Amino acid sequence: MAYISLPEDLPGIRGLMNYRPETAQPLNQLVDVLLQKPSSLGKGERELIASYVSSLNKCKYCSNTHGAVAKHHLGDGEIVEQVKANNIDTASVSSKVKALLNIAGKVQRSGRSVTEKDIEKARKEGATDKELHDTVLIAASFCMFNRYVDGLGTSAPDDPEVYDQIGAYRAENGYQAPNNEIK
Repeated sequence: MAYISLPEDLPGIRGLMNYRPETAQPLNQLVDVLLQKPSSLGKGERELIASYVSSLNKCKYCSNTHGAVAKHHLGDGEIVEQVKANNIDTASVSSKVKALLNIAGKVQRSGRSVTEKDIEKARKEGATDKELHDTVLIAASFCMFNRYVDGLGTSAPDDPEVYDQIGAYRAENGYQAPNNEIK
């Protein structure tokens, strides 16, 4: 049960967005820019970073939701499960994405954990400054989102089908589409 009065039929951040629409709008704009707008990193890769950081933070709702969105973009749920299980080295993603996931994991612990060596390794694998920037911002943002969701004790469904439905909807419609259209 959430620590504040939230609609029971809107789990995770969906209930919080419903509770404070005026804060939901800029948060959804940020997520839409980071995860959905055109970028040299694919939508699935960016969602994978969000899911990975959320799994490191043990945020069930965000990890499962963004994992499901990543699955719909990538067409492969196994990659998502490998990354969420912290098996980055054997995951079926590019060396560049592996290097960026490493950086995201370090940001999750502390921004100061990222080293020049980490950045150079990612650059060697082809990461651009914008990709480095966006990886760090996605990781930092999801640390905030995870703390927001879990800090207010929101609910997280156990049924994987719920996350799959949310993932399909967000993959198709982005994050500025209304929450109430997701069943």
